[in-house]
Amino acid sequence: MDNAQQGTRAVVAGGGGGGGVGAWLRRTAGFLSAVSAEMKKVSWPTREELINATRMILIMSVVLGLLIGWLDLLLQLILVDGVARLAR
Repeated sequence: MDNAQQGTRAVVAGGGGGGGVGAWLRRTAGFLSAVSAEMKKVSWPTREELINATRMILIMSVVLGLLIGWLDLLLQLILVDGVARLAR
């Protein structure tokens, strides 16, 4: 049973979702505690790994942009200018 189903079941069992602010605070505190525990399990990249990954993304973005621009120019020459020459 996933968390959404458990939450629905708790509301139904609670007699219409009562419990007030105290229950909300306990659920929120439990959620934040679970988030904190999960964040401690995360394997964070080192500064060098982050810089290298950022550099690669920037390089690939520029290369892809140039490739798309070149293909756009090529297709424009073929389809727009080429068809216009044939129509004359």
